[in-house]
Amino acid sequence: MKLYTYFRSSASFRVRIALNCKGIPYDSVPVNLPKNEQAQAGFRAVNPAGLVPALDIDGSGILAQSLAIIEYVDETMSGPKLVPADPLERHYVRAFSQIVACEIHPLNNLRVLRYVKRSYGLDEEGVNRWYRDWIKEGFPMLESFLETHRRSGRFVLGDSVTMADCCLVPQVFNAQRYQCDLSPYPKAMAIYERCMALEPFIQAQPSQQPDAQ
Repeated sequence: MKLYTYFRSSASFRVRIALNCKGIPYDSVPVNLPKNEQAQAGFRAVNPAGLVPALDIDGSGILAQSLAIIEYVDETMSGPKLVPADPLERHYVRAFSQIVACEIHPLNNLRVLRYVKRSYGLDEEGVNRWYRDWIKEGFPMLESFLETHRRSGRFVLGDSVTMADCCLVPQVFNAQRYQCDLSPYPKAMAIYERCMALEPFIQAQPSQQPDAQ
């Protein structure tokens, strides 16, 4: 199994966590996003969308989009379940995951940061302010979600790791890299700290990836 990934890609980070949690071995195939390797013909032949992550299931097919990959892996492969069987709990996990993947991440991915820098003549600090402003918009959604639904425990859903934790951790990781103030979100940050004490999360983090060197 091959995972086309980039060490700082939060979407790739999500899938690395999920595969590690389920104990599924894979080979990393780095795709350097800053160097636009995702736009080259060799990678477009793998994933025509030109996006990471992409998961090659033993040469029999390419899976794309991080949440869809995680759900496929969870449904078809052994290991701890990352998406609950109960419909209400499943909705809860998917909804939290989609706040990250659909509301926060799209505004701060590399393509968008490059666009706003080029189009509005922003320097590095200007781009960083853009990033931080959208974190200020998005993270209150996560915190209020946890407070309102009251289903969290050690992790986003009770005391078992789910897809929601796979999404939360990379987003916090990136927000910290941009020096965002995350102190207003104690519930989310407590879950993050518990996750980052676990080996599947430690081994999935950017600094542990072969292309981080």
